[in-house]
Amino acid sequence: MTKAIVFREPGGPEVMNWEDVEVGKPGSGEVRIRHAAVGLNYIDVYFRTGLYPAPYPNTPGMEAAGVIEELGPDVTGFAVGDRVAYAGAPIGAYSEARVMPAKILIKIPDSISDQTAAAMMLQGMTTEYLLQRTYQVKPGDTILFHAAAGGVGLMACQWAKHLGATVIGTVGSDEKAALAKKYGCDHTINYQKEDFVERVKEITDGKGVPVVYDGIGKDTFEKSLDCLQMRGLLVSYGNASGPVRDVDLAILTAKGSAYVTRPSLMAYTATRAELEQSSGDVIKLVESGTLSINIGQTYPLSEAVQAHRDLEGRKTTGSTVFTL
Repeated sequence: MTKAIVFREPGGPEVMNWEDVEVGKPGSGEVRIRHAAVGLNYIDVYFRTGLYPAPYPNTPGMEAAGVIEELGPDVTGFAVGDRVAYAGAPIGAYSEARVMPAKILIKIPDSISDQTAAAMMLQGMTTEYLLQRTYQVKPGDTILFHAAAGGVGLMACQWAKHLGATVIGTVGSDEKAALAKKYGCDHTINYQKEDFVERVKEITDGKGVPVVYDGIGKDTFEKSLDCLQMRGLLVSYGNASGPVRDVDLAILTAKGSAYVTRPSLMAYTATRAELEQSSGDVIKLVESGTLSINIGQTYPLSEAVQAHRDLEGRKTTGSTVFTL
């Protein structure tokens, strides 16, 4: 027997329990992994609350690092003892061990620790596709990134600076502002004290920005549109404040013929080639020191309930990792 976090119905953090579970043998194309560290991401909340549907009972989590214990039939390119990490479906990372499709695994070099690997995959590849493919950030661009002191935000500040951009970041406290600046954010806006639309217009001399990256959702959607230049792009990639619903497309005309996209990591790593390219870019920048992974807090996996409460209460900064 091994242990995992299990939830049997949608709801608050309290629906999760630390339980004994069976881990079967890997089937064709699968491996069994013994986890060393597990990443916490806001998408885990979406599955737990039922915003994203999942069968019950289930185990949350889409990101982890560990060691391959057993290979199933027809697995090539991997061996027992390989250190690997992953970010993607199927959910179930909140576990001591599990069976996973080999096709979504990435080998991790010895220079990268288990905790760093567990913290960098989902958020790092998200940053990669946001800045390099959803909108290709160019030298001289000024961009707006919400939640700049979060896990994706801190990576985005560094990556965007590496690409030659100026970064405006929103944060919820002066402490988070200082952290975002440490990681390369040029202008921080504490939305508890300032109107971020007014500040963006002030910073850009009234022009606005070509792209806004918004992982907050309904609370910031319309004001994010107000920050855009003519024909700018709003990248709505998360729902931390709740999903954006019932949008009248005519609002895009009123906001300067704006564009809106709702991307997902799964769509941008749909093929093995895309997965290897995206993860390879992350690994390269981490190994070179260009991208520093800020692990703001760790919790034993058995304390996932408290970790979710802290995440939803906006008490966390940077990446969060579960230890085993």
